[in-house]
Amino acid sequence: MELSKDNRTARRRMNPSSTPHQLLEIGKLPPQANDIEEAVLGALMLSKESLTNIVGILRPEVFYKESHQFIFAAIQGLFSKAEPVDILTVTQELKKSGALDKIEGGAFFISGLTNRLASAANAEMYARIVLEKYIQRELIEISTSTINDAYEEGSDVFELLGNAEKRLFDVSQKNIRKDFQHILPVLKDTINEYEAARDQKLVGVQSGFTALDRITGGWQRSDLVILAARPGTGKSAFVVTIARNAAVNFQKPVAIFSLEMTNIQLAGRLIAAETELPSDKLRSGKLEDYEFQLLHSKIRTLESAPIYVDDTPALSIFEFRAKARRLKAQHDISLIVIDYLQLMVSGQEGKFSREQEVSTISRSLKAIAKELNVPIIALSQLSRAVEQRGGSKRPQLSDLRESGAIEQDADLVMFIYRADKSGITVDENGNSTEGMAELIIAKHRNGRVGSVNLMFIEHLAKFIETSETLALTSDEEAYTPKTITVQSKLNQNDHNVEEDF
Repeated sequence: MELSKDNRTARRRMNPSSTPHQLLEIGKLPPQANDIEEAVLGALMLSKESLTNIVGILRPEVFYKESHQFIFAAIQGLFSKAEPVDILTVTQELKKSGALDKIEGGAFFISGLTNRLASAANAEMYARIVLEKYIQRELIEISTSTINDAYEEGSDVFELLGNAEKRLFDVSQKNIRKDFQHILPVLKDTINEYEAARDQKLVGVQSGFTALDRITGGWQRSDLVILAARPGTGKSAFVVTIARNAAVNFQKPVAIFSLEMTNIQLAGRLIAAETELPSDKLRSGKLEDYEFQLLHSKIRTLESAPIYVDDTPALSIFEFRAKARRLKAQHDISLIVIDYLQLMVSGQEGKFSREQEVSTISRSLKAIAKELNVPIIALSQLSRAVEQRGGSKRPQLSDLRESGAIEQDADLVMFIYRADKSGITVDENGNSTEGMAELIIAKHRNGRVGSVNLMFIEHLAKFIETSETLALTSDEEAYTPKTITVQSKLNQNDHNVEEDF
């Protein structure tokens, strides 16, 4: 009976010896270093220093021989329990787990491991050789599996590509780790960054909203920023405005991944905001001659702006990672915007719940932001619970849709609150709430929380600072104490208070 593709793949994974057999047909053996593996195991039982340095580098599966895997697992278990590691304790641990009988030579073989090397001085280098051989075997296995699957007529090429990329990334993530470093060079780099930012008074990428930048210090490198709001409140318009400001006003290369809108729709929003011509009038083409002249004149600033757009629907996290890396390498991207997170896919659809998928996506976005050292702003939906709540219906962190992991992974969480969208037509002072927007910073890992008042111009899909905010932030003196008041949450307690900045 012919096996299905899934069964064949499962059989290959269940039987690791299939790859070596395939390689023997062309006269090759998998990369291995059994003598060095034995020397490493001997060093671990001989030297406490070697144990401390090596146990965090290796894992049982990196050893080629199964008996070596059992021995290292026993050593690792003893180390985690803070118990002594030597020939006797390792033998006893293997006997307790029933693995001693599976090791050829048993206790006699284990006792001979400490004679495999004269000194433990090079043990860490030997451990890295063992790891390198394992990575080579993994690459061979992934390549062989990918080749076999690629020959299958019914293979989904994009699924195949995603799986191959994921498996390669997993090899990198599990085995290639940054080592620790002394604080001195880190301090120097940090001070250099502050000095370089003295002229513009901000360290991060500026949003173009003065009051917001004063709270955040700009979008910080390696930060994951979540902007959440209910549909129709203007969150897409807000991040498009931010991207435009960074690219046009400050010449920072920006990438926009638009999973909801097409590139044409995205460009239309940029044009409407830049020219201040109504978007419906632009789409209908009913422009006067002077308006066409204005259009062509105004968009020149956009034509030269370093903005890169991608409207791939249902973008997988693996594809996003590859594209983000290319953008960083080719254009030195300073800011990445994703519209929006829940439209991304993890590449593992059907295997986990949607909440687990979103958790995987948010965790991966944080890892990518850190890897590329750029801020990532990802839009997110809010749950319907915010609409069913009484009072002002201001969003809370618990309203983030589908995953509490989003709140955990994010360095900065912001909400857009529109009172007019909640059916509140006037504020407590009797003023109209039409177009008024409150940007709420609900979580700020490296700074204070607060709120900023903005005005949303609906027909232009554009946010601007209110006249009151502009008056407060017109010069440096505006940021002296008792000048601007924001809602702030003190770290030492849970209640909101009015705090002067």
